[in-house]
Amino acid sequence: MNNKVAEYLEKINNVIEKGHYKDDWESLQTYPVPKWYKNAKFGIFIHWGVYSVPAFGNEWYPRNMYIQGTKEYEHHINTYGAHKDFGYADFIPMFKAEHFNADDWMKLIKASGAKYVMPVAEHHDGFQMYDSALSDWNAAKMGPKRDILDELKTSAEKEGLVFCASDHRAENYWFFGGARDFNSGLEDIEFQEPYGYAHPDYSKAETVDTISNDIYSTPASKEHLDNWLARTCELVDKYQPKVVWFDWWIQNISFKPYLKKFAAYYYNRSLEWGEEVAINYKFDAYAYQTAVFDVERGQLKNIRPRLWQTDTAVAKNSWGYTENNDFKNPVDIVCDIIDIVSKNGCMLLNIGPKSDGTITDEDKEVLLSIGKWLNINGESIYDTTFWQTYGEGPTEIKEGAFTDIDRAPFTSEDIRFTYIAPYLYANVLKWPKDGEVTINSLGENTFRGAVKEIQILGFDVAAAFTRNKEALTIKVQDPIDSEYPVCLKILID
Repeated sequence: MNNKVAEYLEKINNVIEKGHYKDDWESLQTYPVPKWYKNAKFGIFIHWGVYSVPAFGNEWYPRNMYIQGTKEYEHHINTYGAHKDFGYADFIPMFKAEHFNADDWMKLIKASGAKYVMPVAEHHDGFQMYDSALSDWNAAKMGPKRDILDELKTSAEKEGLVFCASDHRAENYWFFGGARDFNSGLEDIEFQEPYGYAHPDYSKAETVDTISNDIYSTPASKEHLDNWLARTCELVDKYQPKVVWFDWWIQNISFKPYLKKFAAYYYNRSLEWGEEVAINYKFDAYAYQTAVFDVERGQLKNIRPRLWQTDTAVAKNSWGYTENNDFKNPVDIVCDIIDIVSKNGCMLLNIGPKSDGTITDEDKEVLLSIGKWLNINGESIYDTTFWQTYGEGPTEIKEGAFTDIDRAPFTSEDIRFTYIAPYLYANVLKWPKDGEVTINSLGENTFRGAVKEIQILGFDVAAAFTRNKEALTIKVQDPIDSEYPVCLKILID
């Protein structure tokens, strides 16, 4: 074991031994969800790293370039030559970030209406975007030769954004496993940065694509697990992120004791800082109520009583920058934000900058369009809580991961509720041409309270309303021309 890793593990154990939170589920379950997180609702994810240099396929290029038969494998040979002569690490000197300006990034993110920002600290490729005492394979010592994470943290806090970070190192254990199947220059490695162990049990593409039980039950090595824990705790100590987001493979059974240790260490550190922090996890990696559940590119059908989050991307096809990204319509993203918040969730929306540090015009347009809507209607999103029902309407949300584009368009009958006493906010996801909205959830038989007044945010129009046993009906005589959701601010008693 690396001496520096061993020293960090000893430090971790000492903090847990002396701290309030212990490395067991019973203790960790008592850690509260941060109030700032409940109020923030909307954050920006940033996938930026060495994989943005080839800018082909998606951010899994470093893995797929070593899997024979993939488009990335063929592209790599045709563009850069044989793998043994030009491997993934050879992209690092090409990752120069020559136009990167953290202040410009954070001003844009602030204008999007986001309240927190989550750059990737380390992706599966094993290259850290920050200065580390545990590895030289990082952006401070190679490539840009700048501590990217530190620059982003400084600029984020200058703009009043909550700084967070994601860590995807767990998967580095097997991420380059395909390189063992041919003369790649890596076929005989034991451990080599940034390629990790290239564990052969996970060398086939279909193993990951099908999320088979084997990939969760076959344990990682103790060396990898120790290194993972030391790196994540170093990340916490150096940059004090208010959320640490983990990708899916921490669900592997061998990680369980390490997940508990990390949470206990992080939560105890947060008490020392006097800050509220959180951990994001997928599937069942963390026990219920010990961290904040996250759904990748998907949503939930109903209200979840404990705060949860969707992480999704501006591009449909990739998290990182590629030359042919397929961008979402910002109208659809706004509708998803509303739906998620109505069910007690937050949205973490990803952008993928180019390797030179510039953000594409398409990314900018989406972010600024969302910000324009939130500037008018943000009171129905920020600081709100869920109501007694999330909403109504015929469009069904397909629950679970990777369903973010798998649904019919929202209709004028689709309405989502949020609440701050004494106001109920009803976002009509598609405004009807005739200006008439029916809300069945506010009929006298369903809602026993009084409806006193209705305003329409962002439009200087009068809203007349009537109410009977079955529904509340709102009629607007003046035309409202909006492709975006329209928010009704309803005073109830």
